[in-house]
Amino acid sequence: MATMPEPYLLKSKICLVGEQGVGKTSLIRRYVLDQFDDRYVRTLGAKVEKKSLRVALPGPDGLIEVNMAIWDIIGHVGFRQLLGDSFFNGAQGILAIADLTRRNTLPGLTGWVESVESVAGKIPVVLVANKADLVAEAQFGETELADMANTFDCTYLFASAKSGQNVEDAFLRLATQIAKARRPSKPIVPAKPS
Repeated sequence: MATMPEPYLLKSKICLVGEQGVGKTSLIRRYVLDQFDDRYVRTLGAKVEKKSLRVALPGPDGLIEVNMAIWDIIGHVGFRQLLGDSFFNGAQGILAIADLTRRNTLPGLTGWVESVESVAGKIPVVLVANKADLVAEAQFGETELADMANTFDCTYLFASAKSGQNVEDAFLRLATQIAKARRPSKPIVPAKPS
């Protein structure tokens, strides 16, 4: 009987960016702890959470365990320049978060993604319209989201930290893109069994 190959370990730093109140902290909390709290808690500076997931890519060494350091970045535009090198350095992926109920949070993502990429270079981006559970209050739709995704040459989805809708998928999409971009041509160090 053939045994499954051990996955390879890939450490990755991802940054969640977007304006204040779009739900970055709530998305991370839902993803890491499977919890939701509707009280707004302002992020000061950055907070880092960790979580691993497995990604299957085609090929013999296609099983990769992505160990993510998830950086929750303060959403205050005035701090963006100050954050620069210290918070964005070493990033391998971006979850760019907009609030579906606040139209102005979507175009604001351009400055955030450009700030990260000015430090980290061109890296995978996944665009997320959070608060999909509040569809009756939506101020933009799929057309605007698709247009913004074209700007970043990335994939997009609607998600809800409150209901959990597409939260896992957002992180999985980003982890898969990072694994594809960073997959070595030679085998890397096998992950330790979970």
